[in-house]
Amino acid sequence: MQTSKSFRMDDFIAGWIGGACSVVVGHPLDTVKTRLQAGKGYKNTLHCVLTIYRKETVMGFFKGMSFPLASITVYNSVVFGFFSNTQRLISKYRYGDGRHPCGMVDLTVASMLTGLMSVSLGAPVDLVKIRLQMQTQMVLAENLNLASNVSNGTNIPMRSMNIPSQRLYRGPIHCISSTLQTEGLQGLYRGAGAMILRDVPGYTLYFIPYTIFCDLLKPDGTSSLHPGSIWLAGGLAGSISWVTATPADVVKSRMQADAQLQRKYKGILQCIIHSYKTEGAQVFFRGASVNAIRGFPMSATMFLTYELSLQFFRSF
Repeated sequence: MQTSKSFRMDDFIAGWIGGACSVVVGHPLDTVKTRLQAGKGYKNTLHCVLTIYRKETVMGFFKGMSFPLASITVYNSVVFGFFSNTQRLISKYRYGDGRHPCGMVDLTVASMLTGLMSVSLGAPVDLVKIRLQMQTQMVLAENLNLASNVSNGTNIPMRSMNIPSQRLYRGPIHCISSTLQTEGLQGLYRGAGAMILRDVPGYTLYFIPYTIFCDLLKPDGTSSLHPGSIWLAGGLAGSISWVTATPADVVKSRMQADAQLQRKYKGILQCIIHSYKTEGAQVFFRGASVNAIRGFPMSATMFLTYELSLQFFRSF
C-alpha cells in the first residue's frame, strides 16, 4: 500500500473504516446536539431526548444518517489521510526523514492545515445532514407562521387549521439539488466561515491531546499502545475538542439550519449578535454536554478502528 516514502494510501483507507464506525456510534447524540443548538422548545438535553423519542420513536435519532454514513466516511478518510501525510511531509522537509517524530509545532501546523482543508468537503456534508435532521421542525415552524397569518386575517382559530408535518426534502440528493436551485453553489457552503472558526482550533485540540495522552499511556517510549489505551486517548481527545468547539459549532448549526423561506441570519456576526441578544451568552454553550458525551465514544471508536486498521494493513 505504500506508494512513496512520504505518501501512503493506507491512512486514507483506515480513516474511511474509522469514519464509518464513528458515524454509527455517534449519530443519535449528533441529532440531539443539532436539535438543541438550532431547534426550539427543548428545556435541556433529557427533555430533547424524550421529545424526539415520544414524537419520532427511536428512528428519530437516526434521521439523516444515510448521508453522513456515505459522506463522513469519505470525509474522515480525507482528514486522517491528509493529517498523517502532512506530518510525514513536514518531517521530511524539516528533518530529512518522513519517519522522524513530529514535535508540537509540527503537529500544530499539520492539525491547523487539516482543519482548514476539511471545510471544503465538510461544509456541504454538515449542511445536508443538519437540514435533514431539522426539516420536520423547520417545516412545522413555517406552517405555524402561515396558519397564524391566515387565522389573523379570517378569524379562523388555530386549532381548526389542518397543519401537515410534511418534509422539505425527500432525501440527501433532493436536499442538495433543492439547495443548489434556491441558493446556488454558495448555499451548500453556508456556515463555512463558522466551520473554519470551529475546525482549525478544533482539530488542533483533537490531534495534539490524542498524541499527548498516547505518550502518557505508553508503558515505555518504544512499546506499542494497548487497544484500551488508544480507545481512552481518542475518547478524551474527542471530548476536549468538541467541548471547546461548541460556541463556533452553535453558530455554524444555526446558519446551516436557517430556514430558507424565512432567513434570519445574513452572516456570522449577525448570527452571533442575534443569538446573544435573544438568548444570552449561555446559548453558545448549548449542546456542550451532549458534545462532551458524544465526542468520547465517537472519537474513541474513530481512533481505535483507525489504528487497528493501520496495524492490519502494515502487517503484510
